[in-house]
Amino acid sequence: MPGFTAADTIRILIATDSHVGYNERDAIRGNDSSNSFHEVMCLAKTRDVDMVLLAGDLFHDNKPSRKSMFEVMRSLRMNCYGEKPCELEMLSDPSECFQGTFNHVNYEDPDINVAIPVFSIHGNHDDPSGEGHLAALDLLQISGLVNYYGRTPESDNILIKPVLLQKGGTKLALYGMSNVRDERLFRTFRDGKVKFFQPGTQKGDWFNIMSVHQNHHAYTETGYLPENFLPEFLDLVVWGHEHECLINPRYNPEMNFHVMQPGSSVATSLMPGEAVPKHVAILSITGRDFKVETIRLKTVRPFVMKEIVLSEDKEAKRWAKTENHRPKLTAHLVGIVDKLIEQAKEEWMETQEDTDLDEELEVPLPLIRLRVEYSAPDGGNFDCENPQRFSNRFVGKVANVNDVVQFYRKKSGATRIAQGGADLPEESIMAQLSIDSVKVEKLVREFLTAQSLTILPQNSFGDAVSQFVDKDDKHAMEMFVNESLTNQIKNLLDIDQYDDDDILTAMDAHKSKLEELFAKGHLRKSKKAKLKPRPDNWDSDIDGDWGDQPGALIHSDIEDAADDVDDNPSLASTVTAAKGRGRGAPKKAVATTRKAAAAVPKTTRGNKQIVEDDSDEEENDVVMVDADEDDNEIFVKPAATARGPRKPAAPKAVAARKRAPARAAATQSKLNFSQPASQVSGKGKGKAVQPIRDDISDDDDDEAFAPPPPTQRSTRAQR
Repeated sequence: MPGFTAADTIRILIATDSHVGYNERDAIRGNDSSNSFHEVMCLAKTRDVDMVLLAGDLFHDNKPSRKSMFEVMRSLRMNCYGEKPCELEMLSDPSECFQGTFNHVNYEDPDINVAIPVFSIHGNHDDPSGEGHLAALDLLQISGLVNYYGRTPESDNILIKPVLLQKGGTKLALYGMSNVRDERLFRTFRDGKVKFFQPGTQKGDWFNIMSVHQNHHAYTETGYLPENFLPEFLDLVVWGHEHECLINPRYNPEMNFHVMQPGSSVATSLMPGEAVPKHVAILSITGRDFKVETIRLKTVRPFVMKEIVLSEDKEAKRWAKTENHRPKLTAHLVGIVDKLIEQAKEEWMETQEDTDLDEELEVPLPLIRLRVEYSAPDGGNFDCENPQRFSNRFVGKVANVNDVVQFYRKKSGATRIAQGGADLPEESIMAQLSIDSVKVEKLVREFLTAQSLTILPQNSFGDAVSQFVDKDDKHAMEMFVNESLTNQIKNLLDIDQYDDDDILTAMDAHKSKLEELFAKGHLRKSKKAKLKPRPDNWDSDIDGDWGDQPGALIHSDIEDAADDVDDNPSLASTVTAAKGRGRGAPKKAVATTRKAAAAVPKTTRGNKQIVEDDSDEEENDVVMVDADEDDNEIFVKPAATARGPRKPAAPKAVAARKRAPARAAATQSKLNFSQPASQVSGKGKGKAVQPIRDDISDDDDDEAFAPPPPTQRSTRAQR
């Protein structure tokens, strides 16, 4: 272009969906994702690009393991740091583009030398979550490795401001929109709640790139982002989330911009879209013109997929009407898989032709998927081997030794009935929902169209299933069901004027109200499951995430007890009675505490059990701290007021108090505080002294705090 030189060209390496950490526990495929990402970053350094643009899903999990985080940080530091100055000039206000403690672009930080800056949005796998609403990319940004932009803090009011960069005479406006739930984003665009900002001057001189991470295809009516929702002033849209590699930009004549879909750098599912060769692209921008150079990745594990129909296979269809043909059919399918293995090796060797290595290359074990449609003609039958047993024949030959083959059959008929009597979707719909291309929300929606839920809201149900599958939230369904049942019970208790016949109507009305609130985005998400403290010897990298274990979840009975105490102070004494010594109750619950302690005298027999309960749950301790006095005041002050009236009424208690250590005195004062003088005088001496003696004269306490005094023998003799 006239007036521009090579010094004005901005070179950008574009990649997306690295999914670092995918299947990292697999002995064969565990390092595939990190190897591919490292190759991408090495290409950025060897090709001397100005910047790297990632369009989401850098990590496969929003809580990546230490190994995954280590591999990413190592690769970024090895290839992005250096003495070469970055020639990009930041023109926009960085505080509006990068949020956080260091709200500036990393290559302008005086404390680090960044040669190749990396700009990234988050995807649906590495999205922010938890306290502080932080993502894994926040850790990389705070360490100066990545520039995390395109945040969407409000999904129903999205403001998209560009990162303005300049090199020589070329001006680049970099837009980014991190992943938002597709249905909600569709509604937000439809309602006009998405606003794009443009540079205030020289709008025609800027080359506008936008990175998105959404469904590109219309899996459902509103479960995708239409291209015509995006503004027309864009020049290039980098589309993440879709794993099929369509690296060459495709022109959209309606919107007058190009769309590039780089695809993933690692196969995360065995489907046709993943079998396409993986590429990254180097985008060269000069003024308002651009060109793309595609580069095929060499470290990607070879993947070959084939689909056959046995009724159309020349050899297989002859066996449909014969008996005992399983060995022949199995041998035929084994031969097909062997050919696919050889094909995968040849294709991988072709990609390594330009590699300069002196030693002989070792071909990695390939991924093989054979889909077999075994519907037999009329009067025939195909006797297929168990797919697990068939796949295990190729141990040492393929990387996916458990799912080499997939058998499926096409059936006729519109309606199917499940074992529980529930209607299933039509066969044509189920055929589209193959196990490799299934979308959880669509599957749930299609299944529930034939059902009528009475208690659980349908759209919230689909969201909980999606959280369970996509986000690997082990407790999503349990928390959703418990919360839904609690809401329904509370609603029915508030409505007491209905007859028994109207209960179903009230439940359905409440469910419809919850569905409407969820559809509008007004219904808050379920609170996060509370977990027990992780054991000290628990290793997350070896044993897995502690939150995924069934025994880690604190069930609702304990939480409900704490909530009831907060809502009704009169119940605080019940919680106090279950605690060990060293916990006091508020003064207004004196009588209730005395009754609770007398009702369960066995719980005070073994103080060891009570002490363990005292340290089990920290939340129960908080209930006690809510009192007006601290622990010392609770223990000391009641003792001064209790000694006076108890000396004449219970002389044995005085003797016990003299021989007990300081902790026992505090405990005796608590029991004495909760026992009015009228109760002591109304009962015999033995009955009045017995709970006190059982509580303070435990053998464990005597051994732990002080040797037994000389009066111990006489005290026991009185028993």
